[in-house]
Amino acid sequence: MQRKDLGIAVIGSGRIGTLRAVMAAAHPAVKFLAVSDRDPARAEKLAARTGAQFHTSDNLAAISRPEVNAVIVSTIELEHSLPVLQALELGKAVLVEKPLALGLAEADKLIAAVGKYQGDLRVGFSRRYKDRYLLAKEQILQGRLGRVTSGAARVYNSRSQAAQTLKRLPENSSVSGLTYYIDVMNWLLAGNPAVEVFARGQGGILRDTGFNTNDVTWAIVTFADGAVVNYGVCYALPQHYPSLGHAARVEVIGTEGVMILDDDHTDQIMYSNVGVPHVYIPDHSVNMVFLGSGTPGDWALGELQGPVASESRAWLDYLSTGRECVLATPDDARRALEISLAIEASLSSGAPVRLPLKA
Repeated sequence: MQRKDLGIAVIGSGRIGTLRAVMAAAHPAVKFLAVSDRDPARAEKLAARTGAQFHTSDNLAAISRPEVNAVIVSTIELEHSLPVLQALELGKAVLVEKPLALGLAEADKLIAAVGKYQGDLRVGFSRRYKDRYLLAKEQILQGRLGRVTSGAARVYNSRSQAAQTLKRLPENSSVSGLTYYIDVMNWLLAGNPAVEVFARGQGGILRDTGFNTNDVTWAIVTFADGAVVNYGVCYALPQHYPSLGHAARVEVIGTEGVMILDDDHTDQIMYSNVGVPHVYIPDHSVNMVFLGSGTPGDWALGELQGPVASESRAWLDYLSTGRECVLATPDDARRALEISLAIEASLSSGAPVRLPLKA
């Protein structure tokens, strides 16, 4: 393979931006690293940690550096579009955190920009890079399940995690926590688009703390060939629930087999009087913890282990060597967004919602 040197700009120096920057700094193809954040102190701190050659509070200044040929957008969800558009216009490859956008019109604007500038845009749905889901995809590609007829995906998280997320998106529903698994199931059922969504929810705990969202949502999604998938999300488990991120379970049933993917992390339990810090929530620790349950991954012996690390390396390998990767495309991300929005619409109307939605 012909190898290409990379200059990476990381836009957004928060938790995930930090993890991506650390992975970029360690990659052998990365020769230049720039980091930015609207808080200049945070950008400076990340630059010091990673050895970045440039840091700034001006996103465009980082994106437009001549040494930079690829951009990671790790801002909060509401601020994805502008840096993605700026990078695409300058001809730079982009990895943006999920979701691609918060509405279909905005997603379509970004997809149109990819076409206009012949850009390279991928979306960070890091569940694809958990070993169990990669293995699941392989079994389906090998035909070992036959035709997929049904499935289920559910994710649980704590109310403290919900509050942390909803502070960024006060109008967003806790359905946002399900988007990873909507993408996983779309990926496993590739080529079989969703055609109908029916959802029900129940709330009280999160509303009592000031957030206008359900505690629990369940949805049935029907696909074009008649396959049905049951999705569930609950972000209202007790504040100090032992999981430091997603507690999930995925099942896939086909005409020739079945897969059950237990991702609850209850096989590794530790209790510590000292306490274990939460992956996402500052100044929050738990005494009992499911080891390995951090959603982006976990630190071990100075190295980040887990899906964000694997996904970051795969994207950097793809850019530097041309080796194919399975990061979500903009069209993949739009499909996941459309199902999420249809779940919200069905919750609101109490009726099934047909797809596609109008942008």
